[in-house]
Amino acid sequence: MVAIALVVFGVLLYALIARGALTNQDDALRLRAQQAAASTSVAQLTPATPVAPDDLARSTDLFIEVVDTSGAVLYTTAELNGAAPAAPGSLLVQASAHHGAFATSSGVRMYALPVSGGFVIAGQSTRVPQSNVSGVLAFLIISGVATLLAAMVASWLVAGRALRPLREVAATAADIGRTRDFGRRLPTRRSRDEVALLSRSFNAMLAALQDALEAQRRFVADASHELRTPLATIQGNAGLLAHGPAVSDDVRRAAAADIAGESERMARLTDRLLTLARADSGLDLKLAPVELRPLVAEVVRQAAAVHPGLEMTLEASELTIDGDADALRQLLWILLDNAARFAKKTIAVSLHLNGGWARVMVADDGSGVPAAERERVFERFYKRDAARTGSGAGLGLAIARWIAEQHHGRIIAADGPQGGAGFFVDLPLLSPS
Repeated sequence: MVAIALVVFGVLLYALIARGALTNQDDALRLRAQQAAASTSVAQLTPATPVAPDDLARSTDLFIEVVDTSGAVLYTTAELNGAAPAAPGSLLVQASAHHGAFATSSGVRMYALPVSGGFVIAGQSTRVPQSNVSGVLAFLIISGVATLLAAMVASWLVAGRALRPLREVAATAADIGRTRDFGRRLPTRRSRDEVALLSRSFNAMLAALQDALEAQRRFVADASHELRTPLATIQGNAGLLAHGPAVSDDVRRAAAADIAGESERMARLTDRLLTLARADSGLDLKLAPVELRPLVAEVVRQAAAVHPGLEMTLEASELTIDGDADALRQLLWILLDNAARFAKKTIAVSLHLNGGWARVMVADDGSGVPAAERERVFERFYKRDAARTGSGAGLGLAIARWIAEQHHGRIIAADGPQGGAGFFVDLPLLSPS
């Protein structure tokens, strides 16, 4: 860019100076011709041999020449190649038509001015403007090269200094990729430039990546742990039935029941893992208008049949949202199953208007959720009471939160009206339009 700027500047400056040199020469020739015309009478002149004429091959002085109307030289102060400089016929025609004209011929710049009986011609070698601009050209070349070299050195130093932090970022990124040490960070820069912003963004990305990897490791470890127990039960009972000693019918039926129960538990766990995997991959639910009251009533009725030992109550208003009916059923089943594991006798379900939201509440009369754990219960594989988790894997509430977020709503854990845990799901109502 500096080189292009120098070339453009040099060309423009050279063209301007060259044009100025030609203009100055033309002005000098015009003035000299006018002075000579004022003091010369062509009618009184007769052809004569010039005395000590300037040799235009070497001289750059102005010369005066007087010619008659036919172009014959009557008087001259210079010669070119041993003869008087010849004025082109077109010059004399142009001079007569425009009362003065310029022409260049054989390396000589001429100006012809018509006078009575002929023409007065002032001339000078074209080497004069060329010599004037040649010095400028040499100066431009020398100064341009020096300036370009200085700019290159300065650019190299400045760019090297500016890009050094970027090279450090690239080297650190390559080293982290090679060693997989995602706990490593770039040094914090005190400046507020783009490199400092890049370093902070890179460190934030590394922190997010480290958290994601740690969460993935925990997820895999917890999933493996959850699958290990039912697999061990299934393998033990299957081995007993296939290769063990003869057992009674009661033992055989108990082993088969254990295999069926643990298989069902593994199926639920696998299904929920698949749901979370789809959520992590960016799966979005397709939303459509859903009447909540009949949907909630249906799920509560089915849950009451599954848990006959618990009393389930329902209070529901007619509300419509934009949602996915299957996902909403799954969310309600998760909350009802969770409440059934901790409830003593009663589970209360309500659906009512809360501002511009449809609020679904599922509450039990159990021990409740401590305030310090009300956010953690939505983490994957988190179990708030290891002694009372039953067959739960700690994935249901994580799925429930994802479903609520997919509906642009929220789910929170709090105290229920019966003294136990209460889970509240707020979903935006369907727009009237």
